[in-house]
Amino acid sequence: MASNGASSPKKSEKEWQTILSPAQFRILREKGTERPGTGEYDKHYEPGVYQCAGCGTPLYKSATKFKSGCGWPAFFDAIPGAVNRHVDTTLGMKRIEITCAACDGHLGHVFEGEGFPTPTDERHCVNSISLRFSPGDDSKA
Repeated sequence: MASNGASSPKKSEKEWQTILSPAQFRILREKGTERPGTGEYDKHYEPGVYQCAGCGTPLYKSATKFKSGCGWPAFFDAIPGAVNRHVDTTLGMKRIEITCAACDGHLGHVFEGEGFPTPTDERHCVNSISLRFSPGDDSKA
Protein backbone atom coordinates (compact mmCIF):
# COMPACT_ATOMS: atom_id res chain seq x y z
CA MET A 1 0.00 0.00 0.00
CA ALA A 2 0.93 3.64 -0.26
CA SER A 3 3.04 5.32 2.31
CA ASN A 4 1.67 8.38 4.06
CA GLY A 5 3.74 11.01 2.33
CA ALA A 6 1.88 13.81 4.13
CA SER A 7 5.14 15.33 5.39
CA SER A 8 6.16 16.10 1.78
CA PRO A 9 3.37 15.44 -0.73
CA LYS A 10 5.19 17.18 -3.62
CA LYS A 11 7.38 14.45 -5.07
CA SER A 12 8.94 13.66 -8.42
CA GLU A 13 7.20 11.04 -10.55
CA LYS A 14 10.18 8.73 -9.91
CA GLU A 15 9.65 9.10 -6.14
CA TRP A 16 5.91 8.38 -6.58
CA GLN A 17 6.80 5.19 -8.49
CA THR A 18 8.74 3.90 -5.49
CA ILE A 19 5.94 4.76 -3.02
CA LEU A 20 2.83 3.67 -4.95
CA SER A 21 1.87 0.28 -6.31
CA PRO A 22 1.85 0.08 -10.14
CA ALA A 23 -1.98 0.26 -10.13
CA GLN A 24 -1.99 3.28 -7.80
CA PHE A 25 0.65 5.00 -9.92
CA ARG A 26 -1.37 4.43 -13.10
CA ILE A 27 -4.43 6.10 -11.61
CA LEU A 28 -3.05 8.72 -9.20
CA ARG A 29 -0.14 9.93 -11.33
CA GLU A 30 -1.09 8.94 -14.92
CA LYS A 31 -4.81 9.83 -14.61
CA GLY A 32 -6.06 6.30 -15.26
CA THR A 33 -9.45 4.86 -14.33
CA GLU A 34 -10.22 1.57 -12.61
CA ARG A 35 -12.87 -0.69 -14.13
CA PRO A 36 -16.38 0.06 -12.79
CA GLY A 37 -17.59 -2.15 -9.97
CA THR A 38 -14.11 -3.43 -9.11
CA GLY A 39 -13.02 -0.94 -6.47
CA GLU A 40 -12.76 -1.69 -2.76
CA TYR A 41 -14.89 1.31 -1.72
CA ASP A 42 -17.68 1.21 -4.32
CA LYS A 43 -20.16 -0.41 -1.91
CA HIS A 44 -18.45 0.62 1.34
CA TYR A 45 -20.59 2.66 3.77
CA GLU A 46 -18.91 2.58 7.19
CA PRO A 47 -18.47 5.83 9.15
CA GLY A 48 -15.09 7.44 8.72
CA VAL A 49 -12.92 9.53 6.44
CA TYR A 50 -11.59 8.74 2.97
CA GLN A 51 -8.02 9.94 2.52
CA CYS A 52 -5.74 10.32 -0.48
CA ALA A 53 -3.94 7.00 -1.01
CA GLY A 54 -0.84 8.90 -2.08
CA CYS A 55 -0.31 11.43 0.68
CA GLY A 56 -2.91 10.69 3.39
CA THR A 57 -4.77 14.00 3.11
CA PRO A 58 -8.41 13.72 4.28
CA LEU A 59 -10.63 14.19 1.20
CA TYR A 60 -14.18 12.98 1.89
CA LYS A 61 -16.36 12.32 4.92
CA SER A 62 -18.42 9.14 4.84
CA ALA A 63 -21.51 11.29 5.50
CA THR A 64 -21.17 12.67 1.94
CA LYS A 65 -20.96 9.25 0.25
CA PHE A 66 -24.04 7.97 -1.54
CA LYS A 67 -25.21 5.07 -3.69
CA SER A 68 -25.11 6.26 -7.28
CA GLY A 69 -24.96 2.91 -9.07
CA CYS A 70 -22.13 4.20 -11.28
CA GLY A 71 -19.59 1.53 -10.25
CA TRP A 72 -17.24 3.89 -8.39
CA PRO A 73 -17.44 5.52 -4.97
CA ALA A 74 -19.66 8.59 -5.21
CA PHE A 75 -19.62 11.63 -2.93
CA PHE A 76 -21.70 14.79 -3.14
CA ASP A 77 -19.02 17.04 -1.64
CA ALA A 78 -15.38 17.03 -0.55
CA ILE A 79 -13.84 18.31 2.66
CA PRO A 80 -13.37 22.06 2.04
CA GLY A 81 -10.03 22.80 0.37
CA ALA A 82 -9.07 19.12 -0.06
CA VAL A 83 -9.86 18.72 -3.76
CA ASN A 84 -8.93 20.83 -6.79
CA ARG A 85 -10.98 20.96 -9.99
CA HIS A 86 -9.53 21.12 -13.51
CA VAL A 87 -11.16 21.17 -16.94
CA ASP A 88 -10.46 17.86 -18.71
CA THR A 89 -11.08 17.70 -22.47
CA THR A 90 -9.68 14.21 -23.07
CA LEU A 91 -11.94 11.62 -24.71
CA GLY A 92 -13.50 14.36 -26.88
CA MET A 93 -15.71 15.78 -24.12
CA LYS A 94 -15.54 18.43 -21.42
CA ARG A 95 -15.38 17.02 -17.90
CA ILE A 96 -14.20 18.30 -14.53
CA GLU A 97 -11.24 16.32 -13.19
CA ILE A 98 -10.69 16.27 -9.44
CA THR A 99 -7.25 15.98 -7.85
CA CYS A 100 -5.88 15.95 -4.31
CA ALA A 101 -5.07 19.56 -3.36
CA ALA A 102 -1.98 18.44 -1.43
CA CYS A 103 -0.22 16.08 -3.88
CA ASP A 104 -2.13 16.60 -7.16
CA GLY A 105 -3.03 12.90 -7.36
CA HIS A 106 -5.85 12.11 -9.79
CA LEU A 107 -9.06 11.09 -7.99
CA GLY A 108 -11.69 11.02 -10.73
CA HIS A 109 -14.29 13.46 -12.08
CA VAL A 110 -17.22 15.58 -10.89
CA PHE A 111 -20.55 15.36 -12.68
CA GLU A 112 -23.36 17.87 -12.15
CA GLY A 113 -27.07 17.99 -12.80
CA GLU A 114 -27.72 14.25 -12.86
CA GLY A 115 -30.76 14.50 -10.59
CA PHE A 116 -29.40 12.68 -7.54
CA PRO A 117 -31.17 13.84 -4.36
CA THR A 118 -28.05 15.36 -2.80
CA PRO A 119 -27.48 18.84 -1.33
CA THR A 120 -25.02 19.85 -4.08
CA ASP A 121 -26.47 18.07 -7.16
CA GLU A 122 -22.92 16.83 -7.78
CA ARG A 123 -21.43 13.37 -8.03
CA HIS A 124 -17.73 13.11 -7.27
CA CYS A 125 -16.93 9.87 -9.07
CA VAL A 126 -13.71 8.69 -7.40
CA ASN A 127 -11.45 5.73 -8.12
CA SER A 128 -11.27 3.47 -5.05
CA ILE A 129 -7.56 2.97 -5.61
CA SER A 130 -7.07 6.74 -5.15
CA LEU A 131 -8.45 6.43 -1.62
CA ARG A 132 -7.76 4.79 1.69
CA PHE A 133 -10.31 4.65 4.48
CA SER A 134 -9.89 5.62 8.11
CA PRO A 135 -12.83 4.33 10.20
CA GLY A 136 -14.37 6.42 12.96
CA ASP A 137 -16.19 9.66 13.59
CA ASP A 138 -15.99 11.85 10.47
CA SER A 139 -17.25 15.00 12.25
CA LYS A 140 -13.69 15.94 13.23
CA ALA A 141 -12.41 15.97 9.65
